[in-house]
Amino acid sequence: MKFDRNTALGFVILALLFFGYFWYNNKEIAAARKLEAQKAEVQKRVSDSLAKLDKPKQDSLNRIQDSLNKVNTAGSFGIPTDTAVKEFTIENELLIAHFSNRGGQLHKVELKKFKGPDSNLVRMGGSRFDDISYTINTGTNRTAQTSELIFGEAENSVLPDGSKRIVFSLKDSSGQGIQHEYIVHPGNYMIDMNIRVANSLVTGGIMNLSWKYEAAKQEGKIDYEKQNTQIGYVEDGSFDYHTIAKRSSKDFSESLKWVGIRQRFFMGALVAKNNFNANSKIEWTDDSTDNIVQAVSSLKLTVPANNAAIPLSIYYGPSDYHILKKYDLKFEQLVNLGQGVYSFVRPLNKFVILPIFDFFKGIAGSMGLAIVLLTLVIRLLISPLNYSSYLSGAKMKALRPELNALKEKVGDDRQAMSMEQMKLYREAGVNPLGGCIPALLQIPIFFALFSFFNSAVDLRGEHFLWAADLSAPDTLIHWKTNIPLLGNHLSLFNVTASLTSFLISFYSMSMTPDQSNPVMKYMPYIFPFFLLLFFNNLPAGLTWYYTVSNVITLLIQIIIQTYIIDHDKIIAKIEANRKKPKVKSKWQERMEQMQQMQEQQKQLKDKRKK
Repeated sequence: MKFDRNTALGFVILALLFFGYFWYNNKEIAAARKLEAQKAEVQKRVSDSLAKLDKPKQDSLNRIQDSLNKVNTAGSFGIPTDTAVKEFTIENELLIAHFSNRGGQLHKVELKKFKGPDSNLVRMGGSRFDDISYTINTGTNRTAQTSELIFGEAENSVLPDGSKRIVFSLKDSSGQGIQHEYIVHPGNYMIDMNIRVANSLVTGGIMNLSWKYEAAKQEGKIDYEKQNTQIGYVEDGSFDYHTIAKRSSKDFSESLKWVGIRQRFFMGALVAKNNFNANSKIEWTDDSTDNIVQAVSSLKLTVPANNAAIPLSIYYGPSDYHILKKYDLKFEQLVNLGQGVYSFVRPLNKFVILPIFDFFKGIAGSMGLAIVLLTLVIRLLISPLNYSSYLSGAKMKALRPELNALKEKVGDDRQAMSMEQMKLYREAGVNPLGGCIPALLQIPIFFALFSFFNSAVDLRGEHFLWAADLSAPDTLIHWKTNIPLLGNHLSLFNVTASLTSFLISFYSMSMTPDQSNPVMKYMPYIFPFFLLLFFNNLPAGLTWYYTVSNVITLLIQIIIQTYIIDHDKIIAKIEANRKKPKVKSKWQERMEQMQQMQEQQKQLKDKRKK
């Protein structure tokens, strides 16, 4: 190609045109972007201003949109409107049941025999979270939750046995519908719920039922109430439970009879008389400071093809062992009379402590006096163990002069002192563990009573002396600052329990030989201090029990040591035992072998040092 001046000029002009185009185009784009940014800023300011100025209008628009959404999902079941919501109440001797035609469901229950922290009746359910609902088909590709639908006018009636019945019904344009029937029985916390729903209204003939339940705070301290709250259920005929803090959900691979939440003194449970299907689930959260736990149960039920009722029951009531046992559903196993590693004390509570307490609470006229009588019986039952322990202490006291002489003889050689001490005990026929074994046998009683007093509904709200509630700590002395372990109060019953425990320790130490080991010497005096710290937040009924128990123990110990045990006879018996030929037990032989080995090792160490 011939490259002349005209060609070169053409390329220059073409390049200038391209540069000019791109420069202009970029300028326009930048201007457009700036304009868009300005428009966006203005629009944001206008929107913010409108939001501030017209918030009521925005709320109104949101409500309209929500109503339109409900109209769309309700389909052939009509238009739910807030103005149509009504509440109905049914009472028996124990409760007031509140029903709502929104969802045709049990809204809340008030328990007539129990007061909450606000001095009103204990309420179970009734929050915005609480809900019993299931999904139904309302049209082509349309579904709705029954809790979003407004049922027709409720039908009330009284059955021949005195039960009160309420029925909520809802039908679509074709005549298909659902019916919720509730029956409140006389003197009963269990409310029957029968659901009738057309099989075509649920997909695949399976109802996906959702039970949302919020366990509201019912006691003084929410942390302690959460510690005593559990999820319980019967799956494939077997009972099990979980504490709410250790996990947050449970899947059920087998059929489920019931699922419930026990919050120390109250329990909510949903029961399927023909069982929930497998693959049901419950999830819960306990991170709120306003309630104990929020649980969502996703449960599956088979809908009968013949429009037969699906029988359910709802329990809202106290977690009272006797009341729950009457239903024969294993409800009572959720009451903590001994669970987990402490389940070995459950029979002791069921067959000994609970029957004795039930007897005395009916005749004492006061729960505090009933605890006193319970304590007396328990101390009498374990008195043989105590006598054995006190007799061992008396023998040890008789040997004290000889033990002191041995101590002077061997000096600070603890190993030699131990060997000589064992030899003396064997010659005198004294078992040094004679006082320890009876004390160990009383440990199950300690754990049994700890579980019993934490779960006894009868103590809730009961006054005694200065304690306003025997199921909670008596906070007669309190302050603003929270002290670790102790808290912001001092339980006076805990103080009396600690002081009487100290007196027992003081008296017991005066009856035993002087301890060369400083830890063993001062340990009995340290225990009452720990008692003061760790028992300060426990129920007043429990610390009152230990106060009475300690006083009785101290009196019995003084009486036995002073008037029953003959110390001269003990010394004479010890002397007689010394004259008898000695047969070493296997335990004594092993102890002596261990002591001899320790002595040999000590001698070797001394030789190496020299």
